[in-house]
Amino acid sequence: MERQIYIPPGGPPRVQTPSPEIYATMGEENIFLMLADFYRELEKSSIRGMFPPNMQKASEKSAAFFVGLLGGPPLYHQRYGNPAMRARHMPFVIDEAGRREWIACFERVLEDAPAKYNFPEEHLLGFRIFLIEFSGWMVNTAG
Repeated sequence: MERQIYIPPGGPPRVQTPSPEIYATMGEENIFLMLADFYRELEKSSIRGMFPPNMQKASEKSAAFFVGLLGGPPLYHQRYGNPAMRARHMPFVIDEAGRREWIACFERVLEDAPAKYNFPEEHLLGFRIFLIEFSGWMVNTAG
């Protein structure tokens, strides 16, 4: 049976991008460290199978995206081309449960983010809201 692609209602999210002050405070190195820790969480998660065997390389690719998203240079675009995140995630079956697990892994990393990565505490809520809203657009499978 052919896979039915789910399209979240409302189309792509109209979500506020995170403040560029995040990058200005954290810097590239801390963003890469935060994403490495996030991928260590993903490695222990129920959605591990969605990720490539080399989680270090995957975390670096994701970190390049987050550097640009958080106000730094567009590393992802420079290294890999247009992010086109929904299209890049389409080969993977992503349902709401998988999305919640992804968010839970990120939440565990964000608990210590101000102390561990110099993440500006005043921007944590906005970043969390971005992650929740944007990740909804990655869901491509109902159920």
